[in-house]
Amino acid sequence: MGTIVVPRYGKSFKDKLYLPAIAGGMKTTIKHFIHNLKDIDNLKTMQYPEVQPDDLNERYRGVHRLTKHEDGSEKCVACFMCATACPADCIFIEAVERFDDIAEKRPKEFKIDLLECVFCGYCVEACPCDAIRMDTGIFSFVASSREDFVLNKEALMANERSKDLNNG
Repeated sequence: MGTIVVPRYGKSFKDKLYLPAIAGGMKTTIKHFIHNLKDIDNLKTMQYPEVQPDDLNERYRGVHRLTKHEDGSEKCVACFMCATACPADCIFIEAVERFDDIAEKRPKEFKIDLLECVFCGYCVEACPCDAIRMDTGIFSFVASSREDFVLNKEALMANERSKDLNNG
């Protein structure tokens, strides 16, 4: 069987300039702009951060929190399941022996680097004792330095479940 020659397009001077393609794109953009300008009340634009989203449901994955027992101690037993399941490798746990009748060990250190986290929720699914959750409703976490994005155990335990998600 012989060789099939496929003709190449775009060899003309007009095609090499890309001006017709640019003009076509601008035409579409201007058409949408005029349409939106005529019906400005129907735009779905939010003035963030002044207006916060109110459509978060209970399945929304926000910033992490560590749950506590009734006595205020952490539920985490330092089993490392969350750190093992994390695809971003952003969870660091250092275990220490526990001397109460709740569990054998507890986390001495528990840190999550939010800059590395991809908010996949695998840590929540992997936790056998429901110690870590992502139901705080905090979707915008800002800080002035990289170190502030690494949440330690105390910061994670201070995070509360969102009131909006409690009602959802």
